[in-house]
Amino acid sequence: MASNLRIGHGYDVHRLVEGRRCIIGGVDIPHSKGLLGHSDADVLAHALADAILGACRGGDIGKLFPDTDPAYAGADSLKLLAAVMEHARSLGYELVDADCTIACQEPKIGPHREAMRENLARAIGCPVENIGVKATTTEKLGWEGEGEGIGAWSVCLLERCS
Repeated sequence: MASNLRIGHGYDVHRLVEGRRCIIGGVDIPHSKGLLGHSDADVLAHALADAILGACRGGDIGKLFPDTDPAYAGADSLKLLAAVMEHARSLGYELVDADCTIACQEPKIGPHREAMRENLARAIGCPVENIGVKATTTEKLGWEGEGEGIGAWSVCLLERCS
């Protein structure tokens, strides 16, 4: 029996470097380093976009927005996320729920969590209660804990509506 529900998982990583802004979940967080990438390198928006694409079997964010295309240099990742959700809708899917985790020692995510949830929900076009965001420090272990980069994971549930 075919189900109208699809689950997706996304994962993204970006290196922390000097001279870049630190944009996570659409929030420009004051920090001594920022995320390196072709776009604005919003690791959280990228992970959620990949989860949505995974659920609708659309590949990954690089398939739709290749980092070799100059059109996406410095792109606003919330706009890319909105385009991903529009793609999912064009296939007949709607987001039911999403849960995301950010792994970094710094910057502190807690003060920005609600703004991130609101930004992601606005980009997707869903109620904010359908988006979860949490963080872990990794207790100073690994590249996240050593401040070399930031990772994000996301899972989502889509429902076929048409």
